[in-house]
Amino acid sequence: MEQAALFTIFGGTGDLAQRKLYPSLFRLYKKGNLAEHFAVIGTARRPWSDDHYREIVCDKIKDLNPTDEEKKDFASHFYYLSHDVNDTKHYDQLKDLSDKLDEQYGLQGNRIYYLAMAPQFFGTIVNHLKSQGILTTTGYNRLVIEKPFGFDYDSAAELNQQIRNVFPEEDIFRIDHYLGKEMIQNISVIRFGNNIFESLWNNRYIENIQITFSEALGVEDRGGYYEQSGALKDMVQNHILQVVALLAMEVPTSFSNSSIRQEKVKALEAIRRYSSEEVLQNFVRGQYDAGTLDGKDFVAYHDEPKVAEDSLMETFVAGKFLIDNFRWSGVPFYIRTGKRMTEKGTRINIVFKQLPVNVFNFEQEEAKGADLPQNILTIYIQPTEGFSLTLNGKKIGQGFNTEPVKLDFRQSAEVTENSPEAYEKLLLDALNGDATNFSHWDEVANSWEIVDRIRHTWDKTTPGFPNYAAGTMGPQSAFDLLAKNGHEWAWQPDQWYRERGKLN
Repeated sequence: MEQAALFTIFGGTGDLAQRKLYPSLFRLYKKGNLAEHFAVIGTARRPWSDDHYREIVCDKIKDLNPTDEEKKDFASHFYYLSHDVNDTKHYDQLKDLSDKLDEQYGLQGNRIYYLAMAPQFFGTIVNHLKSQGILTTTGYNRLVIEKPFGFDYDSAAELNQQIRNVFPEEDIFRIDHYLGKEMIQNISVIRFGNNIFESLWNNRYIENIQITFSEALGVEDRGGYYEQSGALKDMVQNHILQVVALLAMEVPTSFSNSSIRQEKVKALEAIRRYSSEEVLQNFVRGQYDAGTLDGKDFVAYHDEPKVAEDSLMETFVAGKFLIDNFRWSGVPFYIRTGKRMTEKGTRINIVFKQLPVNVFNFEQEEAKGADLPQNILTIYIQPTEGFSLTLNGKKIGQGFNTEPVKLDFRQSAEVTENSPEAYEKLLLDALNGDATNFSHWDEVANSWEIVDRIRHTWDKTTPGFPNYAAGTMGPQSAFDLLAKNGHEWAWQPDQWYRERGKLN
């Protein structure tokens, strides 16, 4: 169904706009969600013309193989305004152009303001949108903002208040692109669409849950940003805690925006707030050293561009969350994320409890007294998408010797390649006014409360960095964290076993 709206992208010359937003808008255009009744205003400090802006847009969608006619028509909807976010006069120009395009394209006063800029500019921008009369009264006004949303709870609360003075909560779309990923959204379907799992989704049957966000890349050219953020704020505060909330939430009364948000907030509120002593017991951090993987050498984090030689910023985090409610009491949620790990991969492992007795162990001399391997439900998020269930079956042959077997489903490369990209889905959600896959302020606030306690504790202690070699799966302390509870990471890349000797 065609949507009518004016997109105003603050930071329209930036990397995010060029790599993600323009290709995603083109996909929506090609599918008919955007047609005649849309326009895009890109704003930034660079003195570009409309023609140059359209050339950039055309260049960024070329990999999507548009026809000449599609490319020309799509780009004709784009307009550029050189803009200083602190200059009130520039907002007057923005209003004039917005009103002109609204009439020209029949946009019905529907406007989406996308702030692809640093958060320190958010307050200034939204205040000017109101004071200069850019907000319309005939249609909707929706604000889409990128992370990081503040750098701690206090700054996030101040930023939120500035925005809420202009936009009501229902019109604020805090984007977390992981919530647009196909298999993240599939978590809810796997849980609530299959009685076999939802009936077992509690502390009676689940021993632990593991979430791994591993990256093979280092910080690349983002050293300056990473020095201010680190793995804790860059990944745990938003992506990982959002996944924890989806896994831990109660069954919503309906699959609606308000019901889902309510249950996610309850789950985040139930996460135990650790004391400083508990933080040190349940969370570990790491920083990658130089290393070699598959014959390729990698430098240490502190030798990366824009990184201090004596940096104490973590590039790896592993930890254990505990959720204090009836469903999850006693079930640890283990998380880990890091740069320069063995391979890129995001997956969730639901590890089910052992049977009380292995009645088959008399069949296997070497397994006498041993437990059966655990049943594990794995949700693959990237680079492949799908899920698998590890069960115990009988080995072919005489007797009842057992072996793990895997019921495995992966989306085909063709399906994965043609599935909507995360930003495409989230932009369409914003057009439809559906905030289900966006973060509510209460979710952000709870996440910062949890992460601030970890950060404040770490800031008072000096880590022994670097403590894991590039190309490994993190420091030894991340494995010890699980081992002291009798658990182990359910996923290790094959390469890890070959490289395990590199662990410090």
